[in-house]
Amino acid sequence: MKIALIGATGYVGSNIRDEALRRGHEVTAIVRHPEKLPEQPSLTPSKTDIRDVDALAQVLAGHDVVISAFSADKDSQDKFADQVSGGKAIIQAAKKAGIKRLLFVGGAGSLEVAPGQQLIDQPDFPPEWKAGAGGTREILHLLKREPELDWSFLSPAAMLEPGERTAKFRLGGDQVLVDEKGECRISVPDYAVAMIDEAEEPRHIRKRFCVAY
Repeated sequence: MKIALIGATGYVGSNIRDEALRRGHEVTAIVRHPEKLPEQPSLTPSKTDIRDVDALAQVLAGHDVVISAFSADKDSQDKFADQVSGGKAIIQAAKKAGIKRLLFVGGAGSLEVAPGQQLIDQPDFPPEWKAGAGGTREILHLLKREPELDWSFLSPAAMLEPGERTAKFRLGGDQVLVDEKGECRISVPDYAVAMIDEAEEPRHIRKRFCVAY
């Protein structure tokens, strides 16, 4: 496939990029700093401002799927607003480009720990993550009201850590998945496996799903 990947040098995006290339897909990497990308035959860098909807739409046109691993800049003064505005621009650009299939790297904050109770609203949720997680949750709300796109939103486990690529994990829906130790975790390489699995064989059209061990 031809995959347009937004945020291809980030913590999660770089793993998605490597997994897609590993499987033989062509990847257009839409990034702030293309110099950070490795040189590979099937990887095309694109330095594009995602908030320039027209420019982004031109880059996205002709791809089979768009994957967004966008996250607000770590130095942002308003991570919530920046995360939401970035997500809105990506949605608009995908539609303008005639893309139907849009996958978003979601957050764990909007997963439910009990009916009507989300991780982000728990007292022990790290305050430094709250603005970004809230913005990502708002993007999920936007997607649920989006009538045109075949979107999917993949939430990781609460602990998204460096680790091995095992390709062995469980998929769930809106609820937190915990293992036999009561832990909710996934490695970044295995998260990437789940994302590219969904790109290749869509099973969660217009749904949020989650991945954990």
